[in-house]
Amino acid sequence: MGRRNNFKKGGKKTFGARDDSRAQKNWSELVKENAKWEEYYKKLALFPEDQWDEFKTVCQSPLPLTFRITGSRKHAQEILQMFKDRHLPNLTNVEFEGETLKAPMELPWYPNHLAWQIDVPKTVIRKNEQFAKTQRFLVIENAVGNISRQEAVSMIPPIVLEVQPHHSVLDMCAAPGSKTAQMIEALHTDADEPTGFVVANDADSKRSHMLVHQLKRLNSANLMVVNHDAQFFPRIKATTQDEADKNNILKFDRVLCDVPCSGDGTMRKNVNVWRDWTPQSALGLHTVQLNILNRGLHLLKSKGRLVYSTCSMNPIENEAVVAEALRRWGDKIKLVNCDDKLSGLIRSKGISQWPVIDKSMSEKQRNDEGVVSSWFPPTEEEAAKFQLENCIRVYPHQQNTGGFFITVFEKIADDSDSSKRLNTETQDIEEPEVKKLKTVESNITAPPMKKERLPRDANEEPFVFVDPQHESLQKCWTFYGIDDKFDKDSCLVRNATGEPSRVVYTVCSALKNIIQANDDRLKIIYSGVKLFVAQRSDIDCSWRIQSEALPIMKHHMTSDRIVNAKLDLLKLLLVESFPSFDDIESKGVDNEFVEQMRKLSSGCAFIQVNRDSDGKENLFLPVWKGTRCVNLMVCKEVTHELLYRIFNIETTAKTISKDNVAKKEESPVVENIKEGDD
Repeated sequence: MGRRNNFKKGGKKTFGARDDSRAQKNWSELVKENAKWEEYYKKLALFPEDQWDEFKTVCQSPLPLTFRITGSRKHAQEILQMFKDRHLPNLTNVEFEGETLKAPMELPWYPNHLAWQIDVPKTVIRKNEQFAKTQRFLVIENAVGNISRQEAVSMIPPIVLEVQPHHSVLDMCAAPGSKTAQMIEALHTDADEPTGFVVANDADSKRSHMLVHQLKRLNSANLMVVNHDAQFFPRIKATTQDEADKNNILKFDRVLCDVPCSGDGTMRKNVNVWRDWTPQSALGLHTVQLNILNRGLHLLKSKGRLVYSTCSMNPIENEAVVAEALRRWGDKIKLVNCDDKLSGLIRSKGISQWPVIDKSMSEKQRNDEGVVSSWFPPTEEEAAKFQLENCIRVYPHQQNTGGFFITVFEKIADDSDSSKRLNTETQDIEEPEVKKLKTVESNITAPPMKKERLPRDANEEPFVFVDPQHESLQKCWTFYGIDDKFDKDSCLVRNATGEPSRVVYTVCSALKNIIQANDDRLKIIYSGVKLFVAQRSDIDCSWRIQSEALPIMKHHMTSDRIVNAKLDLLKLLLVESFPSFDDIESKGVDNEFVEQMRKLSSGCAFIQVNRDSDGKENLFLPVWKGTRCVNLMVCKEVTHELLYRIFNIETTAKTISKDNVAKKEESPVVENIKEGDD
């Protein structure tokens, strides 16, 4: 499981900061030693004995900063090229306090050169001017969703899952959401409006809401966040048809089981693992992990693919779980060999033999009292059939990462295809109130008995779809010139009345069917992107299109409210609030734009900046058209990102936003901005 997100609004943490809130002042005093851990892993002999010292030393050292570039192909390539041109040269052969620092390196196994590693101490990132500039770049791009900070080994499971735009995907234990984000990005890689979707689940209600914050920035109408114990994830109806119809039960093309674990692969960032680790943690979690994997296999389509992963190196949580699934499912599932995948990744094969050791460090036998049979390794005959060597093990010292375990399953046939009943089904029962499963990294729980305090912006109102013929929506279709290819039946509101009063959302067609068919069995936390938001009532259309819906809506709008703009005009709008049309004309920035804009009624409009001649992504941005002026409607973070990406204008964290300037009625020119080198 990934760690909690550090990018909390209003906090002081920055891109690449570690979460030391639990340790507070004792952080530096915690000794990175654990005799039981050392004895246990030496006994396992997972790698040659002469590698032990290197393995332990790396486990005791901090993780390097790693990030990946997100977005569509053109967009991602532009961000990548900006990093290579403006930052990489200045981070190569840099000396700090008499030492030459390591230059950033790309992760060779990540597709399209889009993942990178910066292996320098935090003190250098803060104090060295060039690294500080790069950190600022990463902070801004992360805030707008162009870059995601993610541990390197955590990127592996979504890659081998091989999500396509038409796939239905289930992430069973999704929080904090970095892997979920990867899968959503995969849906959108080659399709502006994919037909597939991702259902992101987490057992903890509060973490489910925090998951929303991580994923909302992707602006995908193909995402649903739900809150269930993964061991008892409910059967979902695909449509509102008869529930008795077996063909109406949703099965997923792809399932990710990144299960709760003891987390000893995360000890480089979660130092409490050194203090808390015992072999008992793995023994206690084994059954829960097996239940989640088993449930995921039942929810998987025939010919579908499931990835089981942990951030643990312990075979009790890894190969033992995989072996028991293979034992139960027989020839209906198989492991996928990934030797030809992830070129450049140093990895080890799965193992077929291991001891079972309890908290007193005593080795257990199969006939001992109180043991679980699936803890133990397979027989020789089973080992030959299971091919556990197809599992992937990544150890920290192999390429300066965390520890991780990944296995890819393929479902050969559905469990309903055979007359032979499998003794594996978790029946559709009410989720039991189970005790909290304490892990090193976080508390993963079934929905708790007491109602938790949720984030202030959490919305627990129902999902109600609006008739596309509703007067408010009809006005929007006409005013913005929205074509009939857009699914107008997919608009919803989050209130009990079902009336569009403040916000209208849109979801993809497949999720609309699921929401309508499962309101009695799914605990839906979030779905949809904001499409229309209520604005002034004294103008032609009292609804404006929200920025997060523009990646979808720009393909469905043919309207005179879309006005072409030159780059010089965009630059002006980024640094000035509400410039008047007279001022724009006097500066000679874009007179044609002013002429077209003056013809429009007041309200929401859009500018389109064509960059095809440079081979770069065109820009499509919202503006507010007033009687005598115009204003670009983007947040401070987007403003800073565009200034830097398009015009190479650097900002600082203290840069005054044009929104604040406008509120103070001061000069509209942004302060603390300096021109970068051309």
